[in-house]
Amino acid sequence: MKALVTLFVLLISNIAGHTQHSIERKQLFDNDWKFFLGDTAIASRVDFNDSGWRKLDLPHDWSIEGRIAPKNPTAGGGGYFPAGKGWYRKSFNVPVEWKNKKVSIYFEGVYMNSEVFVNGKSLGIYPYGYSSFLYDLTPYLAIDKENVIAVRVDNSQHVNSRWYSGSGIYRHVWMTVTDPVHVAPWGISITTPDVTSKKATVQVKTLIKNETASPQRIVLKTLILNRDSKNTGSGHVNVELSANSEKEVVQTIVIAKPMLWSPETPYIYQAQVQVLKDAKVVDDGKTDFGIRSINFTAEQGFQLNGKTVKINGGCVHHDNGCLGAAAFDRAEERKVELLKAAGFNAIRTSHNPPSEAFLNACDRLGLLVMDESFDCWKIGKNKFDYAIYFNEWWKRDLEAMVMRDRNHPSIVMWSIGNEIPERGTPDATVTAKMLADEVKKTDTSRPITSAIVSNEKKWEAFDSLMAVHDIVGYNYHLFSAPADHERVPSRIIVQTESYPNDAFANWKLVQNNSYIIGDFVWTAMDYLGESGIGRWYYSGEAPGQHWENEFFPWHGAYCGDLDLIGWRKPISHYRSLLYNNTEKLYMAVREPEPEPLEIKKTWWSVWPTWDSWTWPGFEGKTIQVEVYSKYSHVKLYLNNKLIGEKATSSEQEYKATFDVPYSPGILKAVAVENGREVESTMLQTSGDASKINVTADRKEIEADGQDLSYVTIEITDKEGIFQSNAANHLRFNLEGPGVIAGVDNADLKDYEPYITNTRKAWHGRALVVIKSTHDAGSIRLTVTSPGISDAAIEIKTIAKSK
Repeated sequence: MKALVTLFVLLISNIAGHTQHSIERKQLFDNDWKFFLGDTAIASRVDFNDSGWRKLDLPHDWSIEGRIAPKNPTAGGGGYFPAGKGWYRKSFNVPVEWKNKKVSIYFEGVYMNSEVFVNGKSLGIYPYGYSSFLYDLTPYLAIDKENVIAVRVDNSQHVNSRWYSGSGIYRHVWMTVTDPVHVAPWGISITTPDVTSKKATVQVKTLIKNETASPQRIVLKTLILNRDSKNTGSGHVNVELSANSEKEVVQTIVIAKPMLWSPETPYIYQAQVQVLKDAKVVDDGKTDFGIRSINFTAEQGFQLNGKTVKINGGCVHHDNGCLGAAAFDRAEERKVELLKAAGFNAIRTSHNPPSEAFLNACDRLGLLVMDESFDCWKIGKNKFDYAIYFNEWWKRDLEAMVMRDRNHPSIVMWSIGNEIPERGTPDATVTAKMLADEVKKTDTSRPITSAIVSNEKKWEAFDSLMAVHDIVGYNYHLFSAPADHERVPSRIIVQTESYPNDAFANWKLVQNNSYIIGDFVWTAMDYLGESGIGRWYYSGEAPGQHWENEFFPWHGAYCGDLDLIGWRKPISHYRSLLYNNTEKLYMAVREPEPEPLEIKKTWWSVWPTWDSWTWPGFEGKTIQVEVYSKYSHVKLYLNNKLIGEKATSSEQEYKATFDVPYSPGILKAVAVENGREVESTMLQTSGDASKINVTADRKEIEADGQDLSYVTIEITDKEGIFQSNAANHLRFNLEGPGVIAGVDNADLKDYEPYITNTRKAWHGRALVVIKSTHDAGSIRLTVTSPGISDAAIEIKTIAKSK
């Protein structure tokens, strides 16, 4: 009988340290796996010959390695990528020091229907591809001998997702080794119930397990360390544990003059939790957390540390563009960096729990998070989606999310679902209450929401469903909020999804109403799958929304404020200008329609708009120039000739549009305040493509087989002016201890492979992602293209510090 280890579900990711024997408690288990794409019934056996299998390190997504094709079973929702079944195997030695220890293996995420074997013994099947889970290996390990872990992954039944899921062990795997008396994984809960600038109360709840046959007396010691690893508060308590038992211990520690966590000041503390037995440390772990207070009311909105904060949010899916679903720490960190730089202060993890690396980056860099569990409940949206598992698995999966993630200060809301098909029925209200009650068994410090969208019923039909939420998530329905407030004055509202085109109207509603705490646009970043939802198209092409037709070669969304390589579309600058004061002037050009064709849009698209004044073939024809401005007026000049001056106040939605007969040269927008020209920005016409400009986001990376450098390629003319129309075919040659992990150009109609060494530039840009190996040294990337000069860049890989 298969032994599915009980998912209490434990906090391996937050507990690290060393026992008195210097056995590493938490060990990264990503390296030296074997992989086979396909299925074989005997691959779980210890004596199975895997010598012909491919060698690789995790995280790994096999779907992104395949060819995009219209007949692939994932269809448009999954981006037309291949899927199927695959096997992973790893051999490892169990040292004699592990004798009498508790050993478990922890998977941060496997998509999907994974079955894990150790030494031929099946430990269980886990269906949901976004949950973290672990198994106890202790009874099955051979000490001082070679052992084998095998993992079968089944992503063959489709369609099972409305977006790109990826396939395989796409997040980290860890081995944990503890004393039989230890802190339970995911067993530490930290809250800050009372917070002022003078002092903060930190409550630490620790679940201790005694997995021995005799009673145990231990001391639980907790230290609160600041950023400089200095002790700022501590507590200890004597604990008696019965044989084969567990006990929760509550400690309250007061911190004087705390540094409060916020997006502007993302200060991280660390709790060091030690289990002492006979004055010896038998378990020692560290858990990061932040000190902050959150409060939500209709009268004051969302308050963080006593100050009202308006949410400028965006929805994000889990993929990393050309890397697919592979959750490399650096890829997740860069995603957060890009979102912060684009002016967002919050993210909704649509529609599943994200990677731990993503949440760690949100904590460290300062990004608020709505952590979301499911895309459906009992009624599905596709034949093989989560609905077929919901009744059996919802409790374990929800518990996994909340217990794993509860110590992240960035998380300020839990979301229990998205656009549930049964919404508007009494059963949906019952299910929502069941889920909300389950969350509150583990965490009462955060409010619960879900995303509700209209259907054929009147909006008021959802009042009973909305009433069981602490905050009500409106998808595309914020316009009804003022009337809803009259009907239900106590309701707190957040727009969980919005159309990009409605940025100003939503911003105004958010600013003018305390009971509306913010808006999450669909989406903050482009993503693979849900193909063509944000596309624009031309007369004569297949019309309609993304669910109405197949739009291959479109294999991604293109509704993001940022594209797949990280370029901020003009809508990103406009949205940030509304919510922030970091940028107050921006200019872009609306792509002219190629007569007699017309440009068509979908519900989620905006007009294709570019930071370019290079439009050959349109000489003398009128082109529309958009200027976004937080100043009272703007002037527009072409080649030092004034085109016009327009107001850009709130009445004009901080936007001015000029009709300009196209002529090459310099286009200049000037902000005017009180009659004075105070700021300017310009676009300059480019000549023919002549040079390749190569820049790396990081020129030193760790030689750990995991670290990444993102190299951006831009095509310029001979004067170095960006050539926005360049579509040069690029070839990438890599020398040294690195590999090309992926290439991209943000063109979601380009179906060339993402794992290769060539790519066309699109609108003058392309991206190469370089991954380190385990060897230190110097990597040299050379970029070539016929007819223009080569370019090269060097990336150093540094031996990982211990």
